[in-house]
Amino acid sequence: MDHTNDSELRFVRDLSTLVRQDVPLVGGKNSSLGEMIGALTSEGILVPPGFATTAECYWHYVDTNNIRHKMDKLISQWQSGKSTLAETGQACRNLFLHGDWPAEAASAIVAAYNGLSKKAGLKNLSVAVRSSATAEDLPDASFAGQQETFLNISGIDALLNACRRCYASLFTDRAISYRRTKGFDHMKVALSIGVQRMVRSDLGGSGVMFSIDTESGFDKIVLINAAWGLGENVVQGVVNPDEYQIFKPLLTNPMTVPIVGKKLGEKEVKMVYGNEQMPTRNVPTSKAERAAFVLSDQEILQLARWACTIENHYKCPMDIEWAKDGITGDLFIVQARPETVQSRCDPGIFKTYKVVKHGKPLVTGLSIGAAAVSGRLCLIESAKDIGKFVDGSILVTETTDPDWVPIMKRAAAIITDHGGRTSHAAIVSRELGVPAVVGTGNSTFTLHSGQDVTVSCAEGDTGFVYEGISEIMTETFDVTHLPPTKTQVMLNLANPASAFRWWQLPADGIGLARMEFVVSNAIQIHPMALIHFDKIKDEPTRQKISKLTTGYDRKPDYFVDKLARGLATLCASVYPKPAIIRMSDFKTNEYAGLIGGAQFEPKEENPMIGFRGASRYYSPLYQEGFDLECRAIMRLREDMGFYNAIVMIPFCRTINEAKKVLDVMAKNGLVRGEENGLQVYVMCEIPSNVILAKQFTQHFDGFSIGSNDLTQLTLGVDRDSGELADLFDELDEAVKWMISSVIAEARTAGRKIGICGQAPSDHPQFAAFLVNKGINSISVSPDSFLAVKKHVIAAEQGLIE
Repeated sequence: MDHTNDSELRFVRDLSTLVRQDVPLVGGKNSSLGEMIGALTSEGILVPPGFATTAECYWHYVDTNNIRHKMDKLISQWQSGKSTLAETGQACRNLFLHGDWPAEAASAIVAAYNGLSKKAGLKNLSVAVRSSATAEDLPDASFAGQQETFLNISGIDALLNACRRCYASLFTDRAISYRRTKGFDHMKVALSIGVQRMVRSDLGGSGVMFSIDTESGFDKIVLINAAWGLGENVVQGVVNPDEYQIFKPLLTNPMTVPIVGKKLGEKEVKMVYGNEQMPTRNVPTSKAERAAFVLSDQEILQLARWACTIENHYKCPMDIEWAKDGITGDLFIVQARPETVQSRCDPGIFKTYKVVKHGKPLVTGLSIGAAAVSGRLCLIESAKDIGKFVDGSILVTETTDPDWVPIMKRAAAIITDHGGRTSHAAIVSRELGVPAVVGTGNSTFTLHSGQDVTVSCAEGDTGFVYEGISEIMTETFDVTHLPPTKTQVMLNLANPASAFRWWQLPADGIGLARMEFVVSNAIQIHPMALIHFDKIKDEPTRQKISKLTTGYDRKPDYFVDKLARGLATLCASVYPKPAIIRMSDFKTNEYAGLIGGAQFEPKEENPMIGFRGASRYYSPLYQEGFDLECRAIMRLREDMGFYNAIVMIPFCRTINEAKKVLDVMAKNGLVRGEENGLQVYVMCEIPSNVILAKQFTQHFDGFSIGSNDLTQLTLGVDRDSGELADLFDELDEAVKWMISSVIAEARTAGRKIGICGQAPSDHPQFAAFLVNKGINSISVSPDSFLAVKKHVIAAEQGLIE
């Protein structure tokens, strides 16, 4: 501000003069903006210029209009039960809305606004007017959306009116209720107003990002949500935005692109500039906008690096709002505040939920939280019907805003049609500890009040609403005092959507990552159907493939991209510890079940011991598909930087077959021992792998025992046969002899050997046998980890044999 006098300093401060300790002066939001302008612009972070009114300015307005005593009386009447919350809030707001601006305060605001306009070279600069309570954005209270924001405000009269409305919003029903819940004295909380130059994100895009995974608390992920237009739609959950996940440890390498998750949101509407009567309005997005990502990969990485810089500066996880100027293409940070939920959780102690025998899925969306709950639905379509909510029921609605908080606190769970992980419904649900399924698209159409359902947020990124009341099992893990073991205990993980749930387990890596899970769930299409799309005869199948591959110029690129990102998520969850990725091991009947698969798969009488695993990789019937798998591994390691990925070949019957597979991999750039130390393991699940173990060690860096198939083929028992179930025994002496023999051979050759079959998960005592035989690692399902780890500890200490 030019020619600032003492009076103006009392009431207005340029953001560039503020630091984070100025919360009592200008609130958390504005002090944080000032801190970033002063400390982080040298790091390349752009923050729009602006100014903030002071807490003294607020109290000056209050006292000049003689409303302090009136406010105090109104609040006291409400607290004593003589008036309702709605009556009290409306009366308090009217005191502000009917007040006049004190001359000195108005003069200071006008001078600051004119100075801001002058610097921009405009007469009446368009600005954003935001509220910043002096007790706001503290580590234990987010104040998310409690006060109002006004966008595209232009001209002195409109600005002063917006500022007046900001003051009034300190007494919205939701703000009054929130302060009482958090124990803040209503008469000691002042309000600062932040006025910032508008970023032309109405012509570009905007959104929210967290420097921590919002659901699991995994601290190595940046989560970004993005939508077209101004950012209020993302914050309020009006749209289902794009979602990007970026792995922080690999951001420092300029040669890698560690974007491990990239989901296209529907983004049905966008908020744009309006007119004087309505400064902003929502308009439908075009088909092209809905089909396109808001941000390029380089813009995603730039925002993620900024999130890391801001987090490092503040020394805590951060909740950040950003905007992209559609004219200049520049990215800006428009808000930053401490994250208030995951950062306060006890590390190493977490509770798991499992839904037992659930009904059919009714709707799905994004899971918020990791809990599950059963109950009766209460569908509320409009905020005016909030009074009809039944305490303890499951709330179903289109979207929520801060007016809904009083009933959200009384809900057992929350289901919304719209919104992403950074929407109001998601943020408040996390803070309240209430499970939520957001962005379902159709819950208010499909579900009805009085219906009994089970809401499950315990199955990864996808939240499910199941029909009926289900039994829910819970278990609490405390892994803070587990000692390290010589025998590594690793995890069997297949679902990238749930990988981050287990990051706090002190696992030694992933012993088995099943590629086929990613193919069947994230990709859904047979790779040969993508390569030979022109040969697909069935029109409905062609339409399904075309819809899923929207945005990809070459259909095989869809397979490579989706597979690489799914595997990257698994690798990220344990980085830099190893993640052993098993190449595809579908049977022909399973491959035929993929979209377009039936046309490319032979029919077999016994697929379990048929055309599967290694035999497919060099066959003319599938080698092109395996080439895509190899391309995905190359992207995972070379482009994204996950050199902790180890490749494993399943069902490799002979030494000659091993050579053929390694040759095909080499032609695709995957050369064992090269390419940044690529290791290739082989599954030990066929008797020939044990019999010729010494020869196999000459071609592979390690073994992983698949106890299911090894038991099946050693005992000659179909593991899927109900009639032979009693004969299928992984603890049979013949199976144990096989395992002992291959462990001894691998150790003699200096090769790593682990087990990834079901036996240790089903029979934790089996771990003692493996430890005593000298196995290097035991890989188990996450829910078996604690029991197996304890057995390994006891075995190594000689307490069990």
